[in-house]
Amino acid sequence: MEAFLSSTLAVAIAEIGDKTQLLALFLAARYCRPYTISFGVLIATLVNHGLSAWVGVALAQMIPQHWIPWLIAGSFFALALWLLIPDKDDGDMGRYAKSGPFVATLVLFFLAEIGDKTQIATVVLAAKYSVDLWSASVVIMGTTLGMLLANVPVIFAGKWLMDRLPMAVARKAAFVLFVLLAIATLVGMR
Repeated sequence: MEAFLSSTLAVAIAEIGDKTQLLALFLAARYCRPYTISFGVLIATLVNHGLSAWVGVALAQMIPQHWIPWLIAGSFFALALWLLIPDKDDGDMGRYAKSGPFVATLVLFFLAEIGDKTQIATVVLAAKYSVDLWSASVVIMGTTLGMLLANVPVIFAGKWLMDRLPMAVARKAAFVLFVLLAIATLVGMR
C-alpha cells in the first residue's frame, strides 16, 4: 500500500504545472473531446510508466544492493531540485495534430513523458519498491493514477483550473515530498 500511495502522491504533485499537463490543456482546448483525450493520456501513461518501471526494476537488480538506497535517495533529492524549475511549453503539436484527438494525445503525451520528471520518478519509485512483478504493477498503477489525478481535471476544466492553481506552491510541495521520500529511504536503511 505504501508503494501505491507514495507513487500516486509523488507523481500527482510533480505533474502540476509540468509540460505534459500543459500539453493536456492544449489538447483539450484544440479538440474539445475530454473523454477521448483522457483515454489517450491513460494509455500513453500506462505504456510509458510500464517501460519506466521495468527499467527501474532492472537497474535495481543490476546495482549492488548496498548502493541502491543511496542512489534512490540521491535520485529523489535530484528530482526535488529539478521540480523547482518550471517547465517550458513547447506548444508545437506537429504532424500528429491531424491524426485526431486520441492518436495525437497518445503519441504526443508518450513522447512528452520521455525523460520527464514523472518518468524519472517512476523509474526511481520502481527501483525503490519493486521486488517482483506485482510490486512493479503497484508502482505503475500508482504513478498512472497520479498522472490522471493531475491531468483529467485540467482536461475537463481547462483554463479555469489552470488560472487558479498556484504553480509556485505546487512546485514547492513536490520538492518537499521528494525530499521526504529521500529522507525516508535513508532512514529505512537502518
